[in-house]
Amino acid sequence: MKIVVIAEKYSVAERIAYFLSHGKQKRQSKKGITYFTFSDGEKDYLVIGLKGHIVELDYPEKFKRWDLEDLDDLINERPIIVEKFKSLVSFLRDSLKDADEVIIATDYDREGELIGREALRISGYNGKVKRAKFSAVTQEEILNAFNNTTDLNENLADSAESRQHIDLVWGAVLTRFFSLVTGQKWQNFLSVGRVQSPTLALIVDREREINSFKPEKYWDIEATFEEKGIKFIGTHEKNPFKVKPEDLYNRIKNEKYGKVVDNKRFEYGIRPPPPFNTTEFLRESTKLGISVAKAMSIAEDLYSHGYISYPRTDNTVYPRSLHIKSLLEKFLNSIYSNEVKEVLSQEVIRPSRGKVETTDHPPIYPVKPVKKDELKGDYLKVYDLIMRRFLATLGKEARIMNNDVRISVNGEIFNSRGTSIIDEGWMKFYPFLRVREKNLPELNNIVNIDKIELLEKETKPPERYTQASLIKEMERLNLGTKSTRHEIIEKLYERNYIEGQAIKPTPVGMAIIEAMEKNNVDAVKPDMTAKLEEDMNGIEKGILKKDNVIEESKQMLRRVLKELSGKEDSIGNFIKSALNEYREMGKCPKCGAPLHLFKNKNYRYVQCSRFPQCDFKYYLPKTGKVEITGEKCPVCGLPLIKIIRRGQGVETKCINPKCEYNRKKDFLGECPQDGGDLVIRQSRNGKRFVGCTNYPKCKVTYPLPQKGDVIPTLEKCPYCGSPIVIIRNGKSEKKICLNPDCEYNKKGVGR
Repeated sequence: MKIVVIAEKYSVAERIAYFLSHGKQKRQSKKGITYFTFSDGEKDYLVIGLKGHIVELDYPEKFKRWDLEDLDDLINERPIIVEKFKSLVSFLRDSLKDADEVIIATDYDREGELIGREALRISGYNGKVKRAKFSAVTQEEILNAFNNTTDLNENLADSAESRQHIDLVWGAVLTRFFSLVTGQKWQNFLSVGRVQSPTLALIVDREREINSFKPEKYWDIEATFEEKGIKFIGTHEKNPFKVKPEDLYNRIKNEKYGKVVDNKRFEYGIRPPPPFNTTEFLRESTKLGISVAKAMSIAEDLYSHGYISYPRTDNTVYPRSLHIKSLLEKFLNSIYSNEVKEVLSQEVIRPSRGKVETTDHPPIYPVKPVKKDELKGDYLKVYDLIMRRFLATLGKEARIMNNDVRISVNGEIFNSRGTSIIDEGWMKFYPFLRVREKNLPELNNIVNIDKIELLEKETKPPERYTQASLIKEMERLNLGTKSTRHEIIEKLYERNYIEGQAIKPTPVGMAIIEAMEKNNVDAVKPDMTAKLEEDMNGIEKGILKKDNVIEESKQMLRRVLKELSGKEDSIGNFIKSALNEYREMGKCPKCGAPLHLFKNKNYRYVQCSRFPQCDFKYYLPKTGKVEITGEKCPVCGLPLIKIIRRGQGVETKCINPKCEYNRKKDFLGECPQDGGDLVIRQSRNGKRFVGCTNYPKCKVTYPLPQKGDVIPTLEKCPYCGSPIVIIRNGKSEKKICLNPDCEYNKKGVGR
């Protein structure tokens, strides 16, 4: 009996085969596809890992040529299925041809269910199908899932397929419309999407609030008290004052003593935080300086390699079936052994609970301990965050003591609060949430006054969204899903519609939303997108039919297209004006026309706005964020740009890569092999290194630390003749020889 197991990724397939065969699986390869086989009595297993979706929806070839006249037909056209990985599809067809049974073991969510169904359909298999559902790639979970298989959930797959279809038609129609009317085609097309646009609209609305905000003055009166050498602030009980309280201030400003009229202490508890769902995990990951997209990618890798449970979940309540104590005991010999022992020593281990309880997947929690140096960098940070959150949800309530003091100064009352942690409880395990302590001294009836100030202040505009606050707002408005929100934010960055950690729309992003709003395009309103999300939930529950929901979304899109009809020129001119403003960075040295900066996923370049009539063009570095400075190169007069790379500081460069200005800035010393210039280079993946300008004749290269400034000294190493440089990282400086194997470095001469 031949049984084929289909997993979503190679790494998961490998672990499934290992657990089911008890380590006796064989790795094999055919047609460039690696798979696993083993036997169990009369059953012969073949386990194959896919690459996510192996097929995708697209439009027929006749629609590859973009034309405004085709947009109505595009809405009506039925998409075709295109094979993304032909060799993988061919292998599946061959493998399933004589299969007696197929077990779908993809991730158990909408996308995973659709991926499994796609594999069955594209291979033409019509035999017996089972579904293995698991939330962690561990031996216990895998064996349990394969011993308790269920049926494929067609409603779940239909829900995902409807989203694919709807997103394709909305994205294709609106992207083509806005790209065509602005002349932005091919690599520079203007991306517009069903979820992307209302998300961008949120950011634009917030920016308008900030720009239109008119600050209002107000006044605070603060007193600095001092007792036993300890100073503390008291604030007037009527703060803030809308009218300047000069008379009140003048009456008390010279007072030297205050009278304590009330001094109360009260203790309270802070309950442990709820378990991680996807949204809260992504929000907390930003505290580590990790983008939501990268955090999700890392979490998926940790899951597929068996370190954590499934990271796409709305659940905030651990299931009763999760044996907390047994799970904790797995970590007794890990780097978290002390924390685990402390949790196990509690009289009662009662996990915290969030507001949402679902039955598909549990909250995110660790399932396997890491060995020392097994994970590094951001992977270790993310794992540590998840581990510490898990421990925190099992910890005791934290106990806090507040000391509230009311002090009378010539009849005017000032309040001050001291806060101290009596028992850290769960906070000991989770340093990312912390109560700020402020100690007040022991007070008698009379307290000294150091000074009293009348402070003029202004109201502040609302803060810009961060990735953490934006993803929370998207969840509140039902924009996207737990699986897609981080991708939407990343796409807005990639398209240069938004920028910065405090997220700000670019002029292009502003213009697209304003053009849609002025023409009453409902695609910018979250209500419409939320309605479609609810409909897709209805498909999942079996209440609504896939075809009906898709047709309803097309009707919405037809109304949008009707609103845009006849306004092509005004919309195009409006957005083109913003594009030119955003891109313009100086004058072309050949013809005097404006130079424009172009960015897309693959290339960044500066080009004359009259191109191709004028052929002036320079390609820019592929890595790092590019910013226009508005300044000219002191050597050649061309524009200067800033290249910002994480951890490497800001680099100012001339757009001409061969300009002497760049050579001087990057020059670190003379090549010891041929006397050429050793300069800083960037690899394709953004790693910096030192190379000789006589490459490829001279292949001398040296690695560089990826963080910190590199400062030339113009000194030669006394051991090998390579340049000596200073690596400055924050306040620390280290003098090194560029040759990492040199005795200079081994002996620590430069330290």
